[in-house]
Amino acid sequence: MKIELKTAEAQRVLDELIRRMTDFSVPLADIGDDMVESTRQNFIEGSSPDGVPWAPKSQATLDAYAARKETVSSKPLIGPSRTLSTNISFQSTATSVSWGSNMIQAAVMQFGAQAGEFGATIGRDRNGREFMVSTPWGDIPARPFIGVGEDDETAIVATLEEWLEGADKPG
Repeated sequence: MKIELKTAEAQRVLDELIRRMTDFSVPLADIGDDMVESTRQNFIEGSSPDGVPWAPKSQATLDAYAARKETVSSKPLIGPSRTLSTNISFQSTATSVSWGSNMIQAAVMQFGAQAGEFGATIGRDRNGREFMVSTPWGDIPARPFIGVGEDDETAIVATLEEWLEGADKPG
């Protein structure tokens, strides 16, 4: 059976429906906004997207801040500048969305790193003598801050369902 739609209005509605079903840019941008906000909330709560608390800052890290006379939060991943927690963004297209941080330390904080994993640099002691310092100088535990937790998944599904409910309406 073949059905032909002969009115311009019917064709316009079908064309719009087809366009909407191949261009997910609107709901994906909404999802990107939601995931950026959710990621920022992970920093406030000090936990992964799944709600697993992050490892605390090491005493060596707290001592290093104190030696530099920097006031810093005891919360993990919150440094004096707060740049990692505030530099979260997203990119979306008609078919995809991604979010994260372009900060140099983001991947190390997300996945962790072993002492010396990135080689070594030259440091100087108080007398000006050079010495090698491993990079990083200590083990850094993984503290995942980017991802999709259960609440995020529920929000994503709700956003897509809401969008699909309106997909049959010309826009």
